[in-house]
Amino acid sequence: MSVCNKVLSIILIFVILHGIPSDGQKKKETLLSEKVGQMMDWASKRAVIRMNGDKFRRFVKAPPRNYSIVVMFTALQPQRQCAVCKQADEEYQILANSWRYSNAFTNRVFFATVDFDEGSDVFHMMNMNSAPTFMIFPSKGKPKKADTYELQVRGFAAEQIARWIADRTDVNIRVIRPPNYAGPLMLGFLLTVVGGLVYLRRNNLEFLYNTNVWAFAGLCFVLIMTSGQMWNHIRGPPYAHKNPNTGQVSYIHGSSQAQFVAETHIVLLFNSAVTLGMVLLHEAATSDMDIGKRKIMCVGGIALVVLFFSWLLSIFRAKYHGYPYSFLMS
Repeated sequence: MSVCNKVLSIILIFVILHGIPSDGQKKKETLLSEKVGQMMDWASKRAVIRMNGDKFRRFVKAPPRNYSIVVMFTALQPQRQCAVCKQADEEYQILANSWRYSNAFTNRVFFATVDFDEGSDVFHMMNMNSAPTFMIFPSKGKPKKADTYELQVRGFAAEQIARWIADRTDVNIRVIRPPNYAGPLMLGFLLTVVGGLVYLRRNNLEFLYNTNVWAFAGLCFVLIMTSGQMWNHIRGPPYAHKNPNTGQVSYIHGSSQAQFVAETHIVLLFNSAVTLGMVLLHEAATSDMDIGKRKIMCVGGIALVVLFFSWLLSIFRAKYHGYPYSFLMS
């Protein structure tokens, strides 16, 4: 009997400390189980779950929820003319598929998307006035400022979004991209063309020792690197930004911490023009041409340097606010 009394005492103490699960708690656990099961079912069919207003309110906003969910607010319909949305969606799909089909996949994180034309009420609920926008809704608590992805600063490359998710959820996703044969094919084609030209000129390879050819090739490489093309390759920024409210397109990013692809093309063009102006000035001073042509080259060189350097400086002032100096243009 003493053993039975001890067992009953232990059971009584456990009930007193932990209590008997109430009907409300059981309903909460049942609801949570149903929500997780539904999310897993949707994720098994497609890595990115498409949500409308009702789904968003039930599975993202309403408790209970023990999973984090990454939501991309976008506008993919053709009438919206959001080219950046399509580019960002491609990267988002790559990231979501990398997570869904990895061995580490669990119900800790889900990926979803809300299109403006399918969930405009969600955009109004979240006070969202631009697309695309990425947000993480954590498993506990409300989203903080850091749970909104800085698209203009970090770009929309899948690897960058994966790092952000790891910082916010401690879930590490290894991005696996589908094979892209365009680069190797282009490189093979280029090598074939160069090899063919060298073979055809095998009896006369003096052009390989032409300093002007190598100088031009080196100059092109320098201009490409200094205009920010490598930054574009690493960060994957959008080509430009279209304000959804006014429809105005911005080609120059307003921050010194980021840039658009179009901006690098503009800077490349301006640097090339300044370089051409310097070359004309050098030729005007050292060539043996008649004085009339040399004057024309000198005036053209000065015009190119002055005009395009002024435009470069104006771009610099637009990105580095408070920079005091200007030249011709404010």
